[in-house]
Amino acid sequence: MAEAHQAVGFRTSLTSDGAEVELSAPVLQEIYLSGLRSWKRHLSRFWNDFLTGVFPASPLSWLFLFSAIQLAWFLQLDPSLGLMEKIKELLPDWGGQHHGLRGVLAAALFASCLWGTLIFTLHVALRLLLSYHGWLLEPHGAMSSPTKTWLALVRIFSGRHPMLFSYQRSLPRQPVPSVQDTVRKYLESVRPVLSDEDFDWTAVLAQEFLRLQASLLQWYLRLKSWWASNYDFLYVTPTPLQAARAGNAVHALLLYRHRLNRQEIPPTLLMGMRPLCSAQYEKIFNTTRIPGVQKDYIRHLHDSQHVAVFHRGRFFRVGTHSRNSLLSPRALEQQFQRILDDPSPACPHEEHLAALTAAPRGTWAQVRRSLKTQAAEALEAVEGAAFFVSLDAEPAGLTREDPAASLDAYAHALLAGRGHDRWFDKSFTLIVFSNGKLGLSVEHSWADCPISGHMWEFTLATECFQLGYSTDGHCKGHLDPTLPRPQRLQWDLPDQIHSSISLALRGAKILSENVDCHVFPFSLFGKSFIRRCHLSSDSFIQIALQLAHFRDRGQFCLTYESAMTRLFLEGRTETVRSCTREACNFVRAMEDKEKTDPQCLALFRVAVDKHQALLKAAMSGQGVDRHLFALYVVSRFLHLQSPFLTQADDHGYGVSYIFMGDDMITFHISSKKSSTKTDSHRLGQHIEDALLDVASLFQAGQHFKRRFRGSGKEDSRHRCGFLSRQTGASKTSMTSTYF
Repeated sequence: MAEAHQAVGFRTSLTSDGAEVELSAPVLQEIYLSGLRSWKRHLSRFWNDFLTGVFPASPLSWLFLFSAIQLAWFLQLDPSLGLMEKIKELLPDWGGQHHGLRGVLAAALFASCLWGTLIFTLHVALRLLLSYHGWLLEPHGAMSSPTKTWLALVRIFSGRHPMLFSYQRSLPRQPVPSVQDTVRKYLESVRPVLSDEDFDWTAVLAQEFLRLQASLLQWYLRLKSWWASNYDFLYVTPTPLQAARAGNAVHALLLYRHRLNRQEIPPTLLMGMRPLCSAQYEKIFNTTRIPGVQKDYIRHLHDSQHVAVFHRGRFFRVGTHSRNSLLSPRALEQQFQRILDDPSPACPHEEHLAALTAAPRGTWAQVRRSLKTQAAEALEAVEGAAFFVSLDAEPAGLTREDPAASLDAYAHALLAGRGHDRWFDKSFTLIVFSNGKLGLSVEHSWADCPISGHMWEFTLATECFQLGYSTDGHCKGHLDPTLPRPQRLQWDLPDQIHSSISLALRGAKILSENVDCHVFPFSLFGKSFIRRCHLSSDSFIQIALQLAHFRDRGQFCLTYESAMTRLFLEGRTETVRSCTREACNFVRAMEDKEKTDPQCLALFRVAVDKHQALLKAAMSGQGVDRHLFALYVVSRFLHLQSPFLTQADDHGYGVSYIFMGDDMITFHISSKKSSTKTDSHRLGQHIEDALLDVASLFQAGQHFKRRFRGSGKEDSRHRCGFLSRQTGASKTSMTSTYF
């Protein structure tokens, strides 16, 4: 009715100057009362939020604490142990007549900090208490001593006179149940209503689900439970706005660079004492690999205040600083949105120009000389950028219709793109897809995986915990209309390089389309299980990979695993040749029906010991391949013919794996589609089976069913899956192996 009274309260009159509107006194009063009611609602909501936020404490408890501190101060006691005196020193000096006021303010600030700490402790304690569910399992009417103790503690920590939402901050997150238990309970529930034949078929379907899809889906549930209070919604992205995601990511990356420049990132220490070389961190930003006819070189700038951006075949230069300060995420989002909204088309051949960075290095070196003459400013804007940003026009990531294929495609898009939308020579390219998904494509020559991985974890953690997004999905903050628009780079491409660009694009597409990429999570066990077996996690996986590869190909082959040598100044990596005689003996035993489990286990431990010895030798500078490669370089200098290390096997695999927390291992398998002997999905199935077979040799893994022992057969069923990048929530380590 208030709106109706206001509507009829307007009186309109026509004059020679136009319409005039007069308001009656009742309308003015109604507007005043309406505004007053609105403010009362806001104040009431704020007060309720405050009360529920501090519960089980209350504002009176702060007053009691403040009074106790003041009384102790009056009795010449200092409960703050000197902190209040330091607070007083930080407060403004208002003169001698206000000396007592400074003391009161210092006591109030100290009481507030102490009060907040106590409230946080109460919330944590209550959440832990409410996570106990043992009382549900007890017979009705009976209460055990632990439950009685638990109930008494809950009463103590629960406070008095709770409001509707008082316990929201103290409730534990919904746990994710075991998928095996859920399937088992489902089968129990349908057993009475199904015939034996139907039940057997249902059980087969359940086992297929557990083997193929369950681990992937379960992992996403667990991931969701880490970041949200309920795991029912799986497809979560911080924001679907491409420009906003790019704005926060670029800002976080540049914050990391700022910390690098100030050396505020602590060095990596083994066992908390032995430092590793930090030289690789120097070239994360402002770095480009420059092609040469004989050899490339790394160009590194001390600073760069812009990023190079690629979108729909066009290149832009986006400044990252305003005067001497870093642009806010909202301002960066504004600049990226301007690029997305720019309707101008790409110039002829500009769209495919970046394919040259995937061309043979000699060809690219020759073309680059022409670019330095004809398009020096544009080339410098790209090569002199802090890093490269690709705003992809297509979405990526998990889809409900085909999760396995879509996630493999996601990994492939990050690795290769379309062959012309990444500047592969930049130290790294930040890739932001149209639906807000993102990732990195890293050039490998300047550093190894742990360096970029550390930077990426910082970026994602900063985006999540520090920067965040507003409710409408935009970066927090305000637009800056005074910012100049991003600079569109102009390429004056001479006619003679047009054919080079076309050839480079064709070659890049061939390379990209030939990559058979498969990524899947293994969640049946992880580092914690291997630790209980008193084994090295890496050695366990490496020997299992030998078993998987033998089952895939029916033979052994040379294998190398990278090992870091950062115990030494500017150390990079060394090779561990994992296909040892000891490993082969173990694999043959596993395929021999006459061998017992204890015999296989003994051979497995011998293989693990051998691998550990090789790994330690490589890390301590006593490896093989780096020395051989150095000898090869010398032979080239002396013009001596040496075919060593010049041949590549088109029928091999590349396998990377990462330990994610204690109970998850993610594998990334790559091979060539043109090979008739390899299949990345097939090897993925063999890896899972080999891990289960090896685990079943140990007492702790007896429940794992082994499928291939001595059968000599291959399982043609493929496992599909993928695991996207962790945000730093769990500790990770990554290793790569090549067959």
